[in-house]
Amino acid sequence: MSSFERSRYHHGNLRATLLESAERLLEDVGAAELSLRELARQAGVSHGAPRQHFPDRRALLDALAVLGFDRLGAELDSALAGAAGPFAARLEVFAKAWVGFATARPALLELMFASKNRPAAAELRVVADRAFAVSSAMIAQAQLDGEIAGVADGDEPDRIAMAIFATLQGLAALITSGMSGDRPVGALISGTIRTLVDGLRPR
Repeated sequence: MSSFERSRYHHGNLRATLLESAERLLEDVGAAELSLRELARQAGVSHGAPRQHFPDRRALLDALAVLGFDRLGAELDSALAGAAGPFAARLEVFAKAWVGFATARPALLELMFASKNRPAAAELRVVADRAFAVSSAMIAQAQLDGEIAGVADGDEPDRIAMAIFATLQGLAALITSGMSGDRPVGALISGTIRTLVDGLRPR
């Protein structure tokens, strides 16, 4: 290993370098093709160097998922921090942030949720819950304020949140695959939110 490589490793930059390369490769080749050996080659270090930070490929994928949830949570929180008005307006702000992340990093998002749902991924579930804490609170508050169906109507916040996330992820998948055609993304999101909120109104 060269003095430059030793310096990078000593100062703790190798882990960040590997994750940055892994995220780029993930979107190009998918999770199945990610390898520590290829990342080591790209970083210009020995094949064994990445294992100081990631004992195996699973550890690398989990670290990528944590990075993804942290980034998603920061983007959602930042968007909602400036959101005001009725629930429909705030939900549209959330939707644009979610769809923006999902369409920019589809492979990362898929990895995040696949990793979270593994039985041994308790730590990842904690990180995921933290990422959605603000948006989940927004939904619960809308129920308390009577803007959408509430517990009295038999609709738990988690069930409503799942319906919202499923709708938005489906929309993101349509956009990513090109199935949405030439429709403007902003108009698609706004129309979807109007339809969704109409369906969530108390009856």
